[in-house]
Amino acid sequence: MDRTLFFSAQAGRTLEAPRRIKTRFAIGDVVKHKTFDFRGVIFDIDPVFANSEEWYSSIPEEIRPDRNQPFYHLLAESDESDYVAYVSQQNLVIDALTGPVSHPDVHQYFEQFENGRYRMRRKLTH
Repeated sequence: MDRTLFFSAQAGRTLEAPRRIKTRFAIGDVVKHKTFDFRGVIFDIDPVFANSEEWYSSIPEEIRPDRNQPFYHLLAESDESDYVAYVSQQNLVIDALTGPVSHPDVHQYFEQFENGRYRMRRKLTH
């Protein structure tokens, strides 16, 4: 399989990942967690797990996701608070509400909410 290297600031090291990876979701999609009661908008995607070992080890083993799948950075919201979440692909589904997310940082990343998803600010796109 063709692989590539990328540096993860969160993990603090260079990681190896497949050159092509199938993601179920895209930047700007509004998703919700399958198990926990929160939703959010995707603002970044890692092709494989790219956080710290400490973070990964803190997840109970019986629910710990496989590292070799996309992980999504979300501007997340729950009934209690707004925060940034890091979630494996296996734990996300498209949010059936398809309404906007009320996270206070949404407008730093996205221009508008339209047709059930956000459009990233032009200055942030490659």
